[in-house]
Formats: sequence, structure tokens, C-alpha cells
Amino acid sequence: MIARTARRAFLAILGAFLAAPLVVVTGVSLNDTARMSFPPHNPSLLWYRTFFSDPGWTSALTLSMVIAAAASLLSLSMAFPIAYAVWKHNSTTARCLERIGQLSFLLPGIVLAIVFLVFWSGLGHGGRIENTIFSHAIVFVSLPLTMIGLGFRSIDPALLEAARTMGARDDQILQTVLRPLLSPYIVAGAVFVFILSLNEYVIACLVAGFEVETLPIKVFNSLRMGFQPALCVGAVLFMLVSVIGFVLVAWLGDLPRLLGRRT
Repeated sequence: MIARTARRAFLAILGAFLAAPLVVVTGVSLNDTARMSFPPHNPSLLWYRTFFSDPGWTSALTLSMVIAAAASLLSLSMAFPIAYAVWKHNSTTARCLERIGQLSFLLPGIVLAIVFLVFWSGLGHGGRIENTIFSHAIVFVSLPLTMIGLGFRSIDPALLEAARTMGARDDQILQTVLRPLLSPYIVAGAVFVFILSLNEYVIACLVAGFEVETLPIKVFNSLRMGFQPALCVGAVLFMLVSVIGFVLVAWLGDLPRLLGRRT
């Protein structure tokens, strides 16, 4: 009883410690002055109106959302065939591609950013939005690759045997048996890529420069000119997107199971 109470108290303190910066940032975004005050002075939505009425901020937010969505779809289009080939054929080529995809996420961001900078510069293709999209998709492909791989490994072989006994072809099994079972894993992988791409700064900055100003780059540029509460509005939006993403993943399936918990 004492151990359980102590564990819960520790987790509560840890949760409060992690949530405190988020609460402070949210509070500062509600100030009616340009000072970094907490608790907020005369709470209002002044800086939210300022954020959404400023073409610079809204353009950066829209650009970040487009890049994140495109990187998500592109990473899925690469991850699914690799995960399927590993599960169905377990060939050396498929396993090598899987290892390469997982390796990209393990390398330091600055190293990957320099690699992509040299690559795109060598092609004479600098300062383009597609640079950021392709770079993010490749760097974060390990997330949907891992999630979809978990999904394939969770499939009961008896279901596949039953489908084959009924005369289903491989493409029919993929559509009618595998796709519904894998949907939560596919969506989870896409959401994780979307969130990470939306928040990523180093790669986006180096491969496209300031010609493609995403929201993280806009936040950094604004910080160079001094504190503005609109920065906190951007941070709150990042938090909201992350929360909505994880709620979506949890709603579609058992989140611990999607993250690899063994039953």
C-alpha cells in the first residue's frame, strides 16, 4: 500500500514537472501586454488574434502543415512496401532497406541536415519546399516502418490460412484482411511523422534555408528580434496538434499495444 502510494505520488510530481512549462507558455500567450508575465495579466485572446491576422505567421503555419502532411504520406508510401516485403518474404534486400530506414532516425539531426544540404546543393536544387518534404519523409520513415512492422507481426496466421482456404488471392487478403487490421498502425505512424515534421527545425532550415519559412523557422527568426507573445501562440498550437494526434492514435486503438506492448 505504501509503495503504491509512493509510486503514484512520484508519477504525479513527475507529471506536474513536465506539464509546468506547457502551462506557463499557455498562460503567457493569454497576456494582454507584450511582457512575459505569468500568471497572465488581464487574460485575453489578443495575441491569438494578432497571430492569425499576421500573414507571416499564418503563411508559416500553413506551410508547416502542408510539409508535415506531405512528408507523412510520402513516408507511408515508402514504409508500407518495405514492411510488407519483410513480413511476407523476409528477403535480404527487404531487411537491408528496413535497417537503413531505421538508421536514419538514429543519426544526429545536424548530421542528417548536412547530408541533405550537400545532396540538394549538388543537384542544384536549393531553397525548395520539396527538399524539406523528401528529407523529412526519409528521416522519419522509421516511425511508420516500425509501427506497420508491429502490425504485421500482430496478425494471427490463422486468419490468413482461413482466407486462403476460402480461395482468396494475395491482393484480396491484403485488402480485406490485412488493411483493416493494419489501419491503426498506419494511422499511428502517419501521425507521429506529421508531429515530428511539424516541429522539426534543423533539417528544414539547412535544406531549404529561409526561403521556405516553416513555423519553427519563423519562431526562431522572431526570437532574434526579441520576445513576442505571438511566439507562445505558435508553441500552444504545436502542443494542441500533438495532443490531438495522440488522442487520435489512442482512439483508433490500444495505444500501449500500438507502441509495441506484448499481450
